[in-house]
Amino acid sequence: MNDRGILIQSTAPTPPDPSRLPPGEIEQLLAVGDEVRACMRALERVGFNLVGEVLKGQGDFVESEHYPRDDVFDDETFGQYYYHAHRSEFGEHGHFHTFLRTGGLCGEIHPLDYPLASTPWPQGNEAIAHLAGISMDAWGRPIGLFAANRWVTGETWYSAADIIQILPRFAIEHAWPSWPVNRWIGAMLRLFRPHIQTLLLHRDQVINTWQQAYPEQDVFENRNLELTGYLPISIGDWIAALRRAAP
Repeated sequence: MNDRGILIQSTAPTPPDPSRLPPGEIEQLLAVGDEVRACMRALERVGFNLVGEVLKGQGDFVESEHYPRDDVFDDETFGQYYYHAHRSEFGEHGHFHTFLRTGGLCGEIHPLDYPLASTPWPQGNEAIAHLAGISMDAWGRPIGLFAANRWVTGETWYSAADIIQILPRFAIEHAWPSWPVNRWIGAMLRLFRPHIQTLLLHRDQVINTWQQAYPEQDVFENRNLELTGYLPISIGDWIAALRRAAP
């Protein structure tokens, strides 16, 4: 139970095993790891960090507010993200939420047909898919990834298989509010794709279990289910594990 009385799902997904990845994928992930580190290094060399970049010029940091104020959106790729804070679990300062909006979905995937929905989901041009959350520590470094229930993100609900299909499309290809941060977030979703896939598949299992336990309730609006899964991460440890698994 957290400090707001919200129950965090107790079962945890199993971290991915790099030795089970195809050799070609390991090579791709290692190349993306270089990009992730380069983006962070570019900021660190001048005393900046990832979180500080998105909070810059935004005034007082207020719990639950989005930063930057109107989110970051790319009207060509349809990627979107924002940063905020509203909990103290996992030692995090706050977290990034990452999304793809309607134009990036290309009509290839379709929302879950869910008759019990008690709150309208974004539809049509407003439809939006949550990809993953990235937990950050007080020094602006990533410490975890998570998946969440629908009420947390305000998303349109798509299956894990559908989100995994569109995950590689995420990109922010402009320089606002920060070129290194925009590139870093896209690279993080690629570097930790095995973790995100694990979290999404686990998410659907958790949702199904809760729906079976509360068959008359709208599970997607159940405030007792906030996060469906969390995986701690370390960029250095993951890259080292990939190198050990490389042929």
